[in-house]
Amino acid sequence: MMTLHSVRELELQDNSNSLESASCRLCGTTLRHTMVDLGMSPPCESFLPPHLVDAAETYFPLRVMICDCCWLAQLREYVNPQEIFTEYAYFSSYSTSWVDHAQRYAMMISERLNLSGEHLVVELASNDGYLLQHFSPLGVPVLGVEPAANVAAVAEERGVPTLVEFFGANLAHRLVAEGRAADLVIGNNVLAQVPDLNDFVAGVSILLKPEGVVTLEFPHIARLMSENQFDTIYHEHYSYFSLLTIETLAARHGMRVIDVEELPTHGGSLRVYLAHDDSQWKTSVAVTELRNRERAEGLDNISTYLAFDQRARQTKRKLLSFLIKAKDEGKTICGYGAPGKGNTLLNYCGIGRDFLDFTVDRNPYKHGRCTPGMRIPIRPVAAIEAVKPDYILILPWNLREEIIAQLEDAAEWGTKFVVPIPSVEIIDPRGDTQ
Repeated sequence: MMTLHSVRELELQDNSNSLESASCRLCGTTLRHTMVDLGMSPPCESFLPPHLVDAAETYFPLRVMICDCCWLAQLREYVNPQEIFTEYAYFSSYSTSWVDHAQRYAMMISERLNLSGEHLVVELASNDGYLLQHFSPLGVPVLGVEPAANVAAVAEERGVPTLVEFFGANLAHRLVAEGRAADLVIGNNVLAQVPDLNDFVAGVSILLKPEGVVTLEFPHIARLMSENQFDTIYHEHYSYFSLLTIETLAARHGMRVIDVEELPTHGGSLRVYLAHDDSQWKTSVAVTELRNRERAEGLDNISTYLAFDQRARQTKRKLLSFLIKAKDEGKTICGYGAPGKGNTLLNYCGIGRDFLDFTVDRNPYKHGRCTPGMRIPIRPVAAIEAVKPDYILILPWNLREEIIAQLEDAAEWGTKFVVPIPSVEIIDPRGDTQ
């Protein structure tokens, strides 16, 4: 007779044997354990123009493995970064709250590091200049590095000098040879999108002046798991980090974490500060405190990661139950936003036009296109007011307050908002929450 215990043993055996040839992209250890399996999905930023709506799409496994040596959670490199980032659909400036976050950061870091016209700030994956533009009023020279030519062009129009290249050790050597070593290197939400972590961080170390500082922002895997943020997993994000893992990564390249901050952005992120091992920078107590807390929360224990898969499945079932009930009652449902995380959610849960009539987005690049996989039409935000749906499913749930404020007239229509993560929550803008 098969018991629950024996079923779990078989699952662990499957974890150990299924991807024996895969190695950790950070430390090289053989990957033996699946953290979460979200099935098959197309790349989440591959929005379909009208003439390709009936064309075939390529789907890849969305399966996160966890390294039991350095604790890096990671996808295999199913999609070449050149295919993803040469032309990119994400423009940072369409999120007002994110631009405000960038402006506050620029002011804070300039004061903290006493930046002036004699220094150089380099941002990696600088997108459309949403962040570097804020250093100009402060008189601090900047340089962006952005592989997507379409978004880099927008940065240039803003007066932000930008190199259209992928960053790594070779480019870092070239910049240093040109006299463009950096006093501050910024990497906001780029580390997860780098398949060759060691080359990228080696490049950061090369580019950084002896007493320079690096700041990296990325979603914290502790929050991803504790708040069930499985939709933040997609092919464009190859890796997911804890402070423990970042310290291992930094040490491999002659750097150390000197400070860390916990941020509310993207559902809960870390901002880590790195410096050269032999620099004069002291390590703050915040680093020790967070390192100890991560260990107390089990981020150095394989069982912590293996429990996540079941929580994702439960959220999927609850969301589908709500949507089925609403449609059975004849309710209209539209989406708000077409972010990468939303496409993971839609594909994993199988939410197509049988549930969502359409979704809207502030980014005109996406208008007239369809979401990858589920083929949901993307329209301008004004389409919401024309339809006045019964429910609006907020796909970029990390921007829920900003979106509800933008749609302040929804209270007059009687529309309610649906927030899917960490679990289904119904928000009535008139004041009631279910």
